[in-house]
Amino acid sequence: MPSDLDPPRIGISRCLLGDEVRYDGGHKREDTLVSELGRHVEWVPVCPEMEVGMGVPREPIQLVASVDGVRSESARVRMVGVLSGEDWTARMEQWARARVHAFAALRVSGFVLKARSPSCGPHDVPVHGHGNDAHTLRGRGLFAEALDEGLPGLPIEDEEGLRDPDARQRFLDRVLAYQTERR
Repeated sequence: MPSDLDPPRIGISRCLLGDEVRYDGGHKREDTLVSELGRHVEWVPVCPEMEVGMGVPREPIQLVASVDGVRSESARVRMVGVLSGEDWTARMEQWARARVHAFAALRVSGFVLKARSPSCGPHDVPVHGHGNDAHTLRGRGLFAEALDEGLPGLPIEDEEGLRDPDARQRFLDRVLAYQTERR
């Protein structure tokens, strides 16, 4: 059982730490977030696309509306390659469920995810219409959906929402409260 001195474990999208794991081989390091929150937490990095076997570089993926898809907030979606149409939905769903159980066992107390990512975005992820339907809905990345479903109440934010110092402090307070509740 963690002591009062143990820093909370927070999951984080690897690209935000500066790891070159994005589809184009780049990263999206968030220096202020990593340094400011990093003084108070233990980071637990994850990259769903890499861990599900997509590799780097890779074809970009997107969420596409589909009546036979999986839940993404209020939408039903499939996760597919932008050019090839390769369907990654089942693989991502299976991996995400298993990974959420692993994060629960690690006693993760919060998560910082990449905004608008088809796997990680906690909200406002574009859900593209199928075929000629140009209407774009908004949903949640499939890994973020699995986190929300598998770890109810877990504090989850994206890097954009944590750029504000007050928002970072509120997030850290929620993380500490979550950690305390689970003792």
